[in-house]
Amino acid sequence: MVTNVNDSTFEDEVLKANSVVIVDFWATWCGPCKMLGPVFEELSKDYEGKIKFVKANTDETKKWSSEFSVMSIPCIVILKNGKEVGRLVGFRRKEALKTEFDKYLS
Repeated sequence: MVTNVNDSTFEDEVLKANSVVIVDFWATWCGPCKMLGPVFEELSKDYEGKIKFVKANTDETKKWSSEFSVMSIPCIVILKNGKEVGRLVGFRRKEALKTEFDKYLS
């Protein structure tokens, strides 16, 4: 399951989580973001109970997009216990994302 956040819910949903959280910073006008959307949804099901998946529309999370210095989208930020531990910019296929995400499960 993917949780959608905005500036007011970001802190509780992402920074205060006691697990690995993967945030997809995206926008409705971004072509590669639209391509990543279904892949991100599939991955959220594959990792259910292990990783929390969050989508942050950059037009609705201006504060946090700025705080995380998101310059290009899609931008996937990987956090563990509220701290950034990884970042991927641009579209990636499902297999490539799984390889990256698996690194943070141990």
